Amino acid sequence: MKAPISWLKEYVDINIPAEEVAEKLTAAGNEVSGISSTVPAWEGVVVAEVLSVEPHPNADRLRLVTVNTGSEQPKVVCGAPNVAVGKKVAFAGIGTKLVDGHTGQPMELKAAVIRGVESKGMVLSERELGISDRHEGILELPSEAVIGTKLADLLGDQVLELDITPNRVDCMSITGIAREIFAVTVSKDIPQMEIKSITMPDTAYEEKGPDISSLLSVTIDAPDLCPRYTAAVVKDVKIAESPDWLKKRLTAVGMRPINNIVDITNYVMMEYGQPMHAFDMSKIAGGKINVRRAAEGEKFVTLDGEERILSGDTLMIADGEKAVAIAGVMGGANSEVSAETKDIILESANFNSTGIHHASHRLKLGSEASMRFERNLNPELAMHALKRAVQLILQICGGQAATGLINIYPGKKTRLGVQVPASRFSLVLGADLGYDKILRAFKALGIEFYWETVDEAEYGTGGETQFLRVYSPWWRTDLNIPEDMIEEVARIYGYDNLPVRPLSGDIPKRVGPPILAFKKLWRIALAGFGFQEMMSLSLSSFDALERTTSDGKLTAEPVKLLNPMTSEQECLRTNLRAPLLTAVSSNRRFEEGGFRFFEVGRAYHSKPGSLPAEPEMVCGVIAGEAEPAGWQQGKRPFDFYDAKGLLETILGRMNLPYTLEPGNDSGLRPGHQAQISVAGVTFGVFGEVHPKVLKNFDIEEKAFLFEINLTSLMPKVRPGRSYQPLPKYPAVMRDIALVLDESVTHKQVSDILANFSLLKEVRLFDVYSGKQVPDGKKSLAYRLSFQSPAATLTDNEVDKVMAEIVSTLMSQLGATLRA
Repeated sequence: MKAPISWLKEYVDINIPAEEVAEKLTAAGNEVSGISSTVPAWEGVVVAEVLSVEPHPNADRLRLVTVNTGSEQPKVVCGAPNVAVGKKVAFAGIGTKLVDGHTGQPMELKAAVIRGVESKGMVLSERELGISDRHEGILELPSEAVIGTKLADLLGDQVLELDITPNRVDCMSITGIAREIFAVTVSKDIPQMEIKSITMPDTAYEEKGPDISSLLSVTIDAPDLCPRYTAAVVKDVKIAESPDWLKKRLTAVGMRPINNIVDITNYVMMEYGQPMHAFDMSKIAGGKINVRRAAEGEKFVTLDGEERILSGDTLMIADGEKAVAIAGVMGGANSEVSAETKDIILESANFNSTGIHHASHRLKLGSEASMRFERNLNPELAMHALKRAVQLILQICGGQAATGLINIYPGKKTRLGVQVPASRFSLVLGADLGYDKILRAFKALGIEFYWETVDEAEYGTGGETQFLRVYSPWWRTDLNIPEDMIEEVARIYGYDNLPVRPLSGDIPKRVGPPILAFKKLWRIALAGFGFQEMMSLSLSSFDALERTTSDGKLTAEPVKLLNPMTSEQECLRTNLRAPLLTAVSSNRRFEEGGFRFFEVGRAYHSKPGSLPAEPEMVCGVIAGEAEPAGWQQGKRPFDFYDAKGLLETILGRMNLPYTLEPGNDSGLRPGHQAQISVAGVTFGVFGEVHPKVLKNFDIEEKAFLFEINLTSLMPKVRPGRSYQPLPKYPAVMRDIALVLDESVTHKQVSDILANFSLLKEVRLFDVYSGKQVPDGKKSLAYRLSFQSPAATLTDNEVDKVMAEIVSTLMSQLGATLRA
């Protein structure tokens, strides 16, 4: 937001340098990022007065001019026809950098001898100053200009450049910034009882036209999107170029002048912060305005000539036959003000901030108007701005204002105010400022307040408590809770003036979300197993995600970006696999041995009609050598059981009663993968990477991958550690070799064996298929450990259990004992 000092001075008395104003505004929370000027610096150019004009001894068209700069009286050679004694002129001394009046190129002024006479400077034209192309005569300055003043200070205007926070929409206006300057500077020098607000423009005007109800009617079909609609009619206006003062002010704040009507609406928007729009009344069918939602797929041509396709939640301004504007965003080409316009309808409305935000971003039509509506303007602002705009139109464009104004206000709310306990100010601020300073701050900000006494007996505290009932002014929408009001006091009193006091107790320990600690646990565990952590971008491409599957079909729908920067960043990742597999492929070109990579981060799964799911995931990959070659053994590559043992070890530390079942992940090799579940909830998968996926990533060796959904797993983790006493009695060991169908799994066998209470440990030590077993069969050999917590087991007791085990395996799995 740009705020010229000269414009601000119309509302508030600024008698300190702009740099000091900027410092005080920044300290109060409205950061001034810079101070610029509307003209070049013109270093070395000052106001001078012509003392004498004499003929040049060697040239008829040149004259010798003596000027007074306040510090010296140099003599210069000048050929301008309008130079005269007593005139105030712009003078440049030796060394000043200017624009050459003949070539238009930059130059540095040097001492020169012109036709035998030394010239010690120049009196300047507009072309030499870069103001315009006029160079027939010198620039004549106002007679009241003070000699010796810098020309930039005389002709230019200092402009404050503020970075306004989203909650302070009131400061997206000149009057809003003026109120802040008044509160943080001017009001401090005024006795408390005499503090008033800034000087606002007089909005009174004469109504000579017919009653507005005979010219215009307004209906609101979408009151949830349009809380208030006000309008005025001005007839017989003259469309022309705006006066210089208006164009200069708009230019100073970065707006381009167009014509007097449009310029006035822009001027009032910058002055009050209320966006406005003017319609050519002759183009409004039936003299009717209807505020409605767009039809789904409705087409509309905006002022920029582009046809827009609208959605059903876009708010439109329509007449009796057609849409004429996208509310709060941009007007239509079919109702714009032109040179032929005679009568205008002036709109000053309030629109729902969320609706305007969605419409402007969906249509990519951000503007000064939509930017203000998005930040929640107060509906009360609409009428103030409307009256000011009509007053300016009558003053600049002529015409007759219709009698009365349109004011449809379905969203009017009761003004309740905020109740603030008197004791809460010192509690929040950490200092007792005294009520005089609190009330002074409220008065400076235009905040109304009343004292209230509340009997708190019904709350069990007894006695009476003093409260302030505080009402925010109509231009502020950010003051809604007691802390907002207390913050206003701190801002105006000065944050730097608040006393610094140490905390009365210990700083509480930070307790973060449990998922952070859970992720850290996995990081530590995997790092302990020799893994290296990776960190990749959340953005991915559809191709990279599809390459992590053998069939190109994704199990989760990606979240698409509306405006991706590159084709490799067109969606959010649905898993963490692609970067890890890419790392294996790229690192294998430069390194030998084994790779252990992992990443912890979020995946993103699209959910139609709601926000995407964002599960926290950990994914790891191993490939290459598990153990390097040594003098006692050869090198051993990673296999399925390395991944399995890794996960079993980590999950075992968490005391999780997990189960393993065959998996069907399309990114892993069938029959060489497993999924992990707890209480019926699947939270992970691991196994050998599918050969097609390896080929997709140019990996020429086996790789094994695991992926765990930490969000699903964390609620299943049991806190603390489990404890079992050491056994008192010895174990009895027995071996058993079973011949089973090849389709029978070790898990099926172990699940049956788990039902025998005396059997404490089952260890598979041999798997065989070959000549010694029939076709379609395999041999599984187990070492069984029997143990009782009550006594030492006898051989007869163990034999009895062994017989039951064999009988059960034969009946349920068709097992036979291997000879």
